Amino acid sequence: MRGLARWSSKWWPGTIPLAVIWALAGWFSTSPLETELAGRSTAALKDVLLDKSKITVSGRDVTLVADAFSDEGRRNAVATIEAVPGVRLVNDETRLVPEAKPFVWSAERDVVRVTLTGSSPLPTTKGKLLEAARADLGGVEVVDQTNLSRGAPPRFDEAALLLLDQVAKLKDGKITISDSKVSLAGMAREIGGREAIAAALKNLPEGFSVAANDIKAPPYIFQANKDPVALTVTLTGYVPDNNAHTAIVASAGRKFFSEKVVDNLKTSLGAPSGFSNAVVPALGALSRLSTGTLVVTDREVKLSGDVLYDAAAGQLRANLIKDFPQGWQLKADVSVKPAAAPVDATVCQQLFTDVLGKGTIRFESGRSNIDADSAGLLDHLIEIALRCAATNIEVVGHTDSDGDGPANQTLSERRAQAVVDYLVKAGLPASRFAAIGYGSTQPVAANDTDEGKARNRRIEFVVKEQP
Repeated sequence: MRGLARWSSKWWPGTIPLAVIWALAGWFSTSPLETELAGRSTAALKDVLLDKSKITVSGRDVTLVADAFSDEGRRNAVATIEAVPGVRLVNDETRLVPEAKPFVWSAERDVVRVTLTGSSPLPTTKGKLLEAARADLGGVEVVDQTNLSRGAPPRFDEAALLLLDQVAKLKDGKITISDSKVSLAGMAREIGGREAIAAALKNLPEGFSVAANDIKAPPYIFQANKDPVALTVTLTGYVPDNNAHTAIVASAGRKFFSEKVVDNLKTSLGAPSGFSNAVVPALGALSRLSTGTLVVTDREVKLSGDVLYDAAAGQLRANLIKDFPQGWQLKADVSVKPAAAPVDATVCQQLFTDVLGKGTIRFESGRSNIDADSAGLLDHLIEIALRCAATNIEVVGHTDSDGDGPANQTLSERRAQAVVDYLVKAGLPASRFAAIGYGSTQPVAANDTDEGKARNRRIEFVVKEQP
């Protein structure tokens, strides 16, 4: 018996290494199996719509943690893993993605970026909207702060994509979907943008409606800049349609007798009422400045620059206010150009001849009323007359050969007198001027063409030295 006891006491220590070997064998045989099951389960779920999914394996038991977008999606995910070969048990720790009530999605644009906030119904939708925003906005930074939520209205993706197209038309603002109601606020990027957005909203999917559209139009700006050095008048900004465009450019061509009209205008909707009726006389006022700028914003006209003589500033303000449509306002910041040095009679005659060689004083057909388009030309003639204080001036009228001789003689005299009256009203002494008419007796071109007749209808200034 003592021998048996001695043998058994020596036996049990040998079990320790054996246990270690068994443990290691279990480890090395179980770990590869778990890794394989995890891989199979993950691959099986690739076509199942889940969010934040995580798979852990213990032996042949699989634990699934994930956010699902419906009860059916949860059941489908569990059943998919249960069908994986080698899986014995699935521990279902899935949960439903939270439901948003109301379901709100927004796109907000500021100076530097567009931010998407609120809820997206699916990861695919979230990615699709982010990609569309980046494509529509052409390089503008897009920040996606949306969360995944259930409760989106039917055809949400279609509505959100259409609204992202409208964000591209905004300078700043916000577009929101709340369930099936759409709200918009902000300012359009360009003239006509507000109207384009309103038209696009008519294509919202069925079931969606516009709760509020507070998109404002940007200021409707027309601008004209007179540059005496380059001898140009540059027109920029907007006009309401092609007819207004043609009429305004043609009017500028008549008013600015020595400057080239550079036309950079665009046509667009959104012009304030009475636009053309305000712009045309405002261009006439600009033509009376030696240098200046005209800015028309909505129903406000801003005119700045230098008039050629003292009386012109007051005349300009009074005439514009009288000529403007109702509701329009004028802000005139004009000063008087410093007087140029006096010149003698010979130089005066050359100056008058040069100016009248570039433009013609116009009158109403068959009458002696001076056309408003000639105001800028007349102001330049007045400036010359002011420099020629030591001279007298004959203002000579001529007509074409249409009509009878006595009538043309009378008309030429009356037109010459109308010019003298204009000069005197500007502050020049009446004693320095004499109005003379020669009717059609001194043509400078043949009267058998319209062009020749137009050349013959003219006013000349003849300088006489004072005795």
